[in-house]
Amino acid sequence: MKTATLQPDNQARDNKALIEQGWAALPPSYRIPEVAPTLAEARDYCRRLAESHYENFHVASWFLPKALRPHFHAIYAYCRISDDLGDEVGDTAQSLALLGQWSRELDACYEGRARHPVFVALGETIRACSIPKEPFSDLLAAFRQDQTVTRYASMQDLLAYCRYSANPVGRLVLHACGETGEERFRLSDATCSALQLANFWQDVRKDYAMGRVYMPQDDMARFGVTDETIAGGIATPGFRELVRFEVDFARGLFEEGRALVGKVARDLALDLDLFTRGGLEILRAIERQDYDVLASRPAISRGTKVKLAMGAVGGRTLGLLRPGGRSARRAP
Repeated sequence: MKTATLQPDNQARDNKALIEQGWAALPPSYRIPEVAPTLAEARDYCRRLAESHYENFHVASWFLPKALRPHFHAIYAYCRISDDLGDEVGDTAQSLALLGQWSRELDACYEGRARHPVFVALGETIRACSIPKEPFSDLLAAFRQDQTVTRYASMQDLLAYCRYSANPVGRLVLHACGETGEERFRLSDATCSALQLANFWQDVRKDYAMGRVYMPQDDMARFGVTDETIAGGIATPGFRELVRFEVDFARGLFEEGRALVGKVARDLALDLDLFTRGGLEILRAIERQDYDVLASRPAISRGTKVKLAMGAVGGRTLGLLRPGGRSARRAP
């Protein structure tokens, strides 16, 4: 009896130690405070976190109505910290323990017991925008999967991973803007998966250094590419053909999802157009390097980013001349 009662206690102590070690590897501001901040303090925390980072898939957009920005800051802060719990700790057991605690905080958020500033801010966003728990939970499932799954047998398997790692972000954006519906979700999923794939093809070498290969294993075998090819850092003809093949597939998903731009309010359409333009530009950057993503990471220059934004704004201006347009929903 003594052994049976002690074992859970030992497990609890071990888990607590892993959590403490995990937080120690991350910025101190990420920790869960003893006392919950006010909503204003929580929103300021999320705003500062969002504005101090840049990602290709950036949800805290300047082009959305000002009233919606706190919601996007909260969503971004949740995604940012969740991702860091999985990728920035450097220890699988610690990451899994932290993701478990973060999941419990998500439960507490939906029960009105949030303590972390992200969840205090997110609680108001969830209430105002009627966001279900599933997209938030799905992201955590993807980050847990990253701790144990490092290879994908086929593109179908990789897209199943994207269903958890990328698609929930687009759905959260649609919920925050009041643009829900199965057709919109389907098109958003195509765009989000395409963005995720574009980032994978851009970061082949970086991901390999973390022990992960997102290129589908059956495609690698088809083109005669192995882990050793990636480790060697030399883009063989087969490797270039593999990357070309995957780039073409991602471009097809972007084209499929592009119809979403015409099915949402103008302000959100601008952001969606920017996401797609940015993702396609990553693919073009890969092509300009003749599909060699091993020698250097394909990147989008600042000047190109400005041109992309100007192009999207130009498209929006033309849209304003057409009848029947809508402005994005203002937050309650």
